[in-house]
This record gives sequence, C-alpha cells and structure tokens, in this order.
Amino acid sequence: MNEWVIVGIVAIAVIFGATKLPEIARNLGRSSGEFKKGLKEGDAEEAPKAAPASQPTEPTDPPAPQS
Repeated sequence: MNEWVIVGIVAIAVIFGATKLPEIARNLGRSSGEFKKGLKEGDAEEAPKAAPASQPTEPTDPPAPQS
C-alpha cells in the first residue's frame, strides 16, 4: 500500500510539475475551508427550525365529555 502512495505522489509531481503543486494544494485548502464553513452555516439554519417543533402544543379543542 505504501509503495502505491509513493508512486501516486511521484506521478502527480510529474504530471503537474513542481511549480503548480503549491498552488493546487492552496486551492484545495481554500475549497475545504469553504465547504466546512457551508456545513456550519447549514447546521446553524437547521437548529432554529427544529427547536419550535420539539415544544409540546396545546390542543385547540377541549376533549368531549364522556357519558
């Protein structure tokens, strides 16, 4: 397994070149950060919607008297 990782890294370095690798890594880091930020914003929007649904509601009509 380790040898395939090394082969993969060497292949990527040959294909993209040593000058492009830092730029590619920087862009991957930025996109990862934006993705995580979006996930946090999505969770923040979901939390207030879920809170009122968990509160019990009172019945609008009183129960019918039983004979």
